[in-house]
Amino acid sequence: MIGKDMEDVFFLILFACFLGITSCSRQTTQKLETIADARIHKAEFIDLGEPGDSVGDILTFDQPLLNPKGKKIGNNSGACIRTRVGHSFQCQWTLSLKNGSIQVAGREFDQGKSEIAIVGGTGQYAGISGYMESVNNGDGTFSQTLYYRLDKNGSGKTESAFQTELRKKPVESKNQ
Repeated sequence: MIGKDMEDVFFLILFACFLGITSCSRQTTQKLETIADARIHKAEFIDLGEPGDSVGDILTFDQPLLNPKGKKIGNNSGACIRTRVGHSFQCQWTLSLKNGSIQVAGREFDQGKSEIAIVGGTGQYAGISGYMESVNNGDGTFSQTLYYRLDKNGSGKTESAFQTELRKKPVESKNQ
């Protein structure tokens, strides 16, 4: 009988651990829809290689960032390097919003949908992770849909994993 009781206790503990793990999971995925408007503030093309579109050419941009209704909500600025002619660029840019910024980086295809990593954020978006779908709409605008999560600490404020570690451990100086 003791073996059966121990088995029951083991399964109860295992079940409790499972509940604890799932209840401490991250927030659900959030969605932010934006439109980068390159109609007025077009990207600047810097022709570095062979004349015309060639590997190594650079695009720089600083454009209005709009919500789906066309209202300005921030700026979209960054740079791309041509890595494959007629196919794609390697890009890094920042979506600057009222309460912080979101940084993204990855391959942007000339046509179709690109999935680009969210690599960080500031302000309200500190501790952000996820990806962005970017689509060239063919009219000088790019639809950008971000799917993201924010890490939360016990206070309900966002913080990165690095900030969490700094909060937990005192910083020691090698010069002491």
